[in-house]
Amino acid sequence: MKVAFVTPRYGPEVIGGAETAARQLAEHLRTSTDWESEVYTTCALNPHTWADEFEPGDDVVNGVPVHRFAVDNGRLPAFYELDGLLRFAPQLATRAQGARWVELNGPLSNALIAAVVETDADVVAFYPYMYHPTVAAIGKVKVPAVLHPAAHDEPALYLPAFRATFGNADAFCYHTATERALVERTYPVAERPQIVLGLGVGESEGAGRQGGEVLGIGDRPYVVSVGRVDEHKGSKMLAEYFATYKDRHPGPLALALVGPVSFELEPHPDIIVTGTVSEADKWDIVRDSLASISPSALESFSLVVIEAWVDRIPVIVNGTCGPTREHCERSGGGLWFTSYPQFEAVLSRMIDDPDLRAEMGGRGRAYVDTHFEWPVLIARYAEFLQSVVARGRGTPGLF
Repeated sequence: MKVAFVTPRYGPEVIGGAETAARQLAEHLRTSTDWESEVYTTCALNPHTWADEFEPGDDVVNGVPVHRFAVDNGRLPAFYELDGLLRFAPQLATRAQGARWVELNGPLSNALIAAVVETDADVVAFYPYMYHPTVAAIGKVKVPAVLHPAAHDEPALYLPAFRATFGNADAFCYHTATERALVERTYPVAERPQIVLGLGVGESEGAGRQGGEVLGIGDRPYVVSVGRVDEHKGSKMLAEYFATYKDRHPGPLALALVGPVSFELEPHPDIIVTGTVSEADKWDIVRDSLASISPSALESFSLVVIEAWVDRIPVIVNGTCGPTREHCERSGGGLWFTSYPQFEAVLSRMIDDPDLRAEMGGRGRAYVDTHFEWPVLIARYAEFLQSVVARGRGTPGLF
C-alpha cells in the first residue's frame, strides 16, 4: 500500500509547522510499517514568498521519494489588501473572493496538481487545509483523501472557499481534541472517519554542549522560545512582555528566541535572537533552559512543546491557544498566560521554584511517553489509513 503526502513545502530545512509533521509521518511510515510513502510538493521553502529554491524533479529525502514542481505564482502583492478586507468578517466573503484569496496566497503549481491527480497511491494525505495544493487537488483525486487540517481559530478557516476543501475529504487526522472540536464546530464533518493522532517525537538529539555556550551567554540562566520569530507567532508580544518583566525583575535571566527570523525585533540586552540553528544546537539550548515558552495563539499541536518535555523542561504557553493549553492541562507539565500580569506571575513562579520545574518537567515527559512515542503512534496511523482505503473514495460534495 502507498500513501502520497501533498504539502506546499517539504524538507528538513522546514522548521516546525504542518510540513514538518508531514515529513515525519512519511519517514516513519516507510521505515516502521509495510506502507510506502511519497511526497508531492513545490520547489519553494519560504511561506511568505513561495519562491522556487529547489530544482523541479524527483529526489529522495531521508529515504522518501519526493516529487517537486515549479511554482507558477507565489504569494502575490494583491494578497495583503484582500486579506485585510476579508479577515474582519470572513463568513461574509463570497466564494469567489475566498477562491481568489487562496490563489493570491499561493503557492500555485498547475504541474503539481496534475501530478497529484494521476498518482498511483492508494490514498492521498493533504497537509494542511489552507494552501492552494490542498484546495485545488482534494476534490479531483480518484483515491480516498485524508485531510490533516492543522487548523486553528483564524479568519481563513471561515472563508466559504474552504467548504469544498473539507467537504471533499473522506477522512480527517487531527493533532489534538481541541483542533477536532474547532473543525466540527465550523464544518459538518463529524460523521467522517477521523483520528486524533498528534505527532511523534524521539529522544533528544543534542550534541552535549552547554546551552549557554551555544548561545554565547556563558552561565546565565535563560528561558527559550523555539520557532519562527514572527509577529503572528507571538514573538513580538513575548519580547515586549519579557522586556517589561526584566524592568520589574532585574537580574541575569535571558530569553533566547531560536528559529528563522521573519520579523525584526527591537534589540534588547537580555534577548538573544539566534536565527536558524542546527538540530543538535536546538536540543542543547532547550535542555539547559529553565523553561520553554510558546507564545503563539495559532497552533494546532506545537511540536516544540512536546520536545521540551522530552528533556523534562517545563513549558509556558499562550492560554488563548486551545491545543497547547490542552497539552498543559492534560499533562500537568506547564502553565499558561493570557495577559502580561499573568505572564509575570507564571514566569516568576517557574523561575523561583526549581522543585516545581522538576515536577512539571517530569509530568510532561510522562505525557510524551504515554501518547507520542513513534512506534505506537505510527501503528495507529497505518491502521487508520488502511481503514480509509477499505472504505474507498466517497462522493465529493459541498456544505
